[in-house]
Parts: sequence; structure tokens; C-alpha cells
Amino acid sequence: MREAAELTQLEPVPARRGAPKHCGWCGRRLPEAGNVGRRRRYCGQSCRQRAYERRTALQRSGLPEDAVVLSDTEIAALQDRLFQLRCAAEDIVTAADDGADPRELRGLAAEIARAAKDLEQLR
Repeated sequence: MREAAELTQLEPVPARRGAPKHCGWCGRRLPEAGNVGRRRRYCGQSCRQRAYERRTALQRSGLPEDAVVLSDTEIAALQDRLFQLRCAAEDIVTAADDGADPRELRGLAAEIARAAKDLEQLR
């Protein structure tokens, strides 16, 4: 049994091999890197610069580090995309209740997958 002092220390969780890495700013998938050097956090210099600008703006404003600031336009667009996702999910439920064939259900599920993938790109 571990001692109490050992339990309070957090052990690092090993990264999953083969898990895709994404840009810390735009969320795009990063290219596979070799085993040498530091891991990439951004896909390019412009994303690195935008992240730096955000960090310095947060420091000046006094907002918490994990704060997310969205414009009214960005919030409206996000709400529209969430509405589309909910409607696509409701379409599957309705089609299943109506006895839709598997091909139709597969097509509707593909539409939900596409909408969810679009939502992953929040920035």
C-alpha cells in the first residue's frame, strides 16, 4: 500500500501513442513529429502569435487564464451550429421511430458526425 505522501503527488499520465495532436490555437491536426525535440503546440507562427497575444491580453485584463472570450457574432454562430446538431439528432430519432431503413439512418448519422466535427473547430 502506498503511503499518504505518495498519494498526494500526481503522477503524469503517459500520452496515448497514435493520438492526434491539435494546434493550441486553431485546433487543426498537427503533423506527425519525430521523437527528437520539444513537441509542437501550434501549427504555425501565426497561431503561435495569436496565442501569445491572447495570453498577454488576459494578463492585462485580469481575466482568468482559462477564460474564453467570444464576440456576439461568434456566440450566434456557435448557437446556430448547436441548433443544427440538435436538429440532426432529432431527425435520427424521428426516422428510427418511423421505421427508416439502415441506409437512411446511416446517412443521418453521417450528417451528425459532420456537424459535430464542424463544432470541434471553435476558433
